[in-house]
Amino acid sequence: MKKIALLFAVCGLSLTAQDTTALRYSKLVTADGMKKNLYVLASDEYEGRETGQKGQKMAAEYIMKQFKEAGIPQNPELTLGYYQTFPVSVYQPQEVKLSSGAKQYIQNTDYYSSSTILQDSSYNLKEVVFAGYGINTMVYNDYDKLDVKGKTVMILNGEPFKDGKSIISSNTEASDWTTNYRRKYYEAQKAGVAILLVAETNLKEDFKKNEHRITSYRMDIDSDKKNGARGPLVVYISDELANIILNSKKNTFQKLAAKIASKGKPYNFTAKTNLVLDVKQQVSKLSTENVLAYVEGTDLKDELIVITGHYDHLGKHDGVVYNGADDDGSGTVAVIELAKAFAKAKKEGKGPRRSMLFMTVAGEEKGLLGSDYYTQHPVYPLKNTVANLNIDMIGRLDKAHADNSNYIYLIGSDKLSKDLHNISEEANKLYSNLQLDYTYNDENDPNRYYYRSDHYNFAKNNIPVIFYFNGVHEDYHKETDEVQKIDFIKMEKITRLVFFTAWDLANRTERIKLDKK
Repeated sequence: MKKIALLFAVCGLSLTAQDTTALRYSKLVTADGMKKNLYVLASDEYEGRETGQKGQKMAAEYIMKQFKEAGIPQNPELTLGYYQTFPVSVYQPQEVKLSSGAKQYIQNTDYYSSSTILQDSSYNLKEVVFAGYGINTMVYNDYDKLDVKGKTVMILNGEPFKDGKSIISSNTEASDWTTNYRRKYYEAQKAGVAILLVAETNLKEDFKKNEHRITSYRMDIDSDKKNGARGPLVVYISDELANIILNSKKNTFQKLAAKIASKGKPYNFTAKTNLVLDVKQQVSKLSTENVLAYVEGTDLKDELIVITGHYDHLGKHDGVVYNGADDDGSGTVAVIELAKAFAKAKKEGKGPRRSMLFMTVAGEEKGLLGSDYYTQHPVYPLKNTVANLNIDMIGRLDKAHADNSNYIYLIGSDKLSKDLHNISEEANKLYSNLQLDYTYNDENDPNRYYYRSDHYNFAKNNIPVIFYFNGVHEDYHKETDEVQKIDFIKMEKITRLVFFTAWDLANRTERIKLDKK
């Protein structure tokens, strides 16, 4: 026995044996299969797959046909078989007029808006509550014991850090515009803020960098939210305008940022103002759909493993198509391959004990809408959902791994369940031998990727998750994110790791434990 144990130790092998059945069906996940589908979905013909538009509808139909050809039957729980349709409200870019006394400021120069509202409104702002950086889970909570419900609040963009340094610009990857918008918006919404003014030191540069997003229409689920509430009106303002609003002397704004960062605790006060905001916005409605493939389990079929990837992207604007081959065409075709592999196993009597739901979701680029809708209107009870494995961007390399394609960032695996994390680690040791990079899993990581893809809507419902992600690259959210740049061998290896993890989750006797909420 000692000799055998020593042999395993020398060879670096796990004492847990490989599952030959899992190995056999994992080989159905192939680079060629994903390549074939991605060349279709990320082609110009699909017009960037923008939610609610022609290309997204074409993509939904294509994905549905792949599920159907794999022998996965229509879902009796869904009226349209493979589609979970949901309504969305479409908000055109707002026309916002902001003035102070006789002074009229210029939209997209002195300020820009970035939010969804329900109707045209006019606001006379007699006072503004300065609340530092807003809610900041990395350092401290600026809204603690501060009543901001129904009020106008000004906060600084970016994040303070414990080392006394302050990042108040969103013009860096670490303070990505999307990250800041989502976090600042949702935290202010929870606090009941009516109007959120976000002070930005590099407003003009920031606007230019993100003009496509800022001037594009926005979406929200058109559902049964009470009184149609959509959260605060958000207006990004220049530091010059922030100083005027705060009745401050030159550079006081920057001093405030430095003061907050150095003290490492909240700082707030109320300033009197004579600001007037007039907002007009056109709103329309349309529908979109998540595409679902359900593979029923055997003796544990009431429990469910959900595998997701979003198939929408940024669409076509001014004649330029944003094909989104990596974001998230790569995750979409990975979900298709996984569905085919599990469907084949079931057909041959080797199917999973727990049921599997393979779901490509729409509206991720508009605010995680598809996964949000599913978790609000689950086809299968969330209490029976064991885990969500979410695949979003697995086909490229980032700068940190430019010389090594044998990696994947894992995010969230240990947040709610140590069992899930251990299963993932063991699957990698047994089968894949990828470098599992947990850089972005750090609670203090400023990119906040844990909150930025569809897994988060499952996590916030206490469902353990893993987010598979290759990091951002120079073509992220650009028209240059094309299929020709995808590393399909890398994709195959990562998708097989997802397969082995899912296979274990689906077939183990004991359901993984939820350690914390």
